[in-house]
Amino acid sequence: MTKLIKRASAEARAFRNRDAESTGGKQKIARKTTRNNKRAAHDEDLHDAPQIEAPRKPRFAPVTFSEEGGVRFLHFGTEWVQGAMRLRKPDQIELEYAQQMMAWLLFIETPKRIVQLGLGAASLTKFAHRFLKRAKVEAVEVNPAVVVAARTMFDLPHDDARLTVHETDAWDFVNDSANHGTIGALQIDVYDATARGPVLDSVGFYRAARACLTGAGMVTVNLFGDHPSFVRNMKRLNEAFDGRVIALPEVHDGNRIAIAFSGPALDVPFTALQARAKLIEAELGLPARKWIKGLQESTGQKGASFSI
Repeated sequence: MTKLIKRASAEARAFRNRDAESTGGKQKIARKTTRNNKRAAHDEDLHDAPQIEAPRKPRFAPVTFSEEGGVRFLHFGTEWVQGAMRLRKPDQIELEYAQQMMAWLLFIETPKRIVQLGLGAASLTKFAHRFLKRAKVEAVEVNPAVVVAARTMFDLPHDDARLTVHETDAWDFVNDSANHGTIGALQIDVYDATARGPVLDSVGFYRAARACLTGAGMVTVNLFGDHPSFVRNMKRLNEAFDGRVIALPEVHDGNRIAIAFSGPALDVPFTALQARAKLIEAELGLPARKWIKGLQESTGQKGASFSI
């Protein structure tokens, strides 16, 4: 990995006007006086002395960047990659596991509302905004520095009639009743600097995410396959989605994408899925036929149809 890009940090841009101004003042020098006057002068000195504020503990890890082979990477102050963009193809999804987050396209038509929890390098948000014209695309990101980085370093457009970035916590978003029953595809990628598992992974969180879905809506979740958090998350997802969860095989660097189904039971011929996959590949350039192989490998379903 190449060294980090030297430029104004995203934190500096996001928090430039948010820090409180420290108070100041010149400390008075007490002149020689009587013993009683010295005490009074000392008290006056303390009253007028500058107020020294303790440093504010940062809420988020630093947002940093690197480039290699024509690809720009997003980091949270560590070597772990939080997102990527090929500079010559800024609206395409560069990383294969991120492409798998779109696997819901095999089963449902473009919904009216697509939401990404955890903006990252905005690859999923940009892709949906550009190519899925019938959808209103939204992203939820709690760290304002990540939003600034997405706008300035990863070509995320500014909000418009079809694009909205919410600077709020994903927990609050999924528990807001105004969002319940309104989202057709919910993509969850909520990691911190350690990148060892989602920072939101309780049964309550996943149940709230399910409550946000429309009747036949779907959730995809980025998990870390070779970490204990994977088993924990799969167990909790299955509890929240009544056992209707599949994890695609690992593609690289430990990432595994879980797909959770809501709505009525599905029984789809593999021939129909293959036809759908060819259409996705032709129109969107995503490797959808590999997703079908992953479904078969993960579930062991080799018959005429896929059911869940």
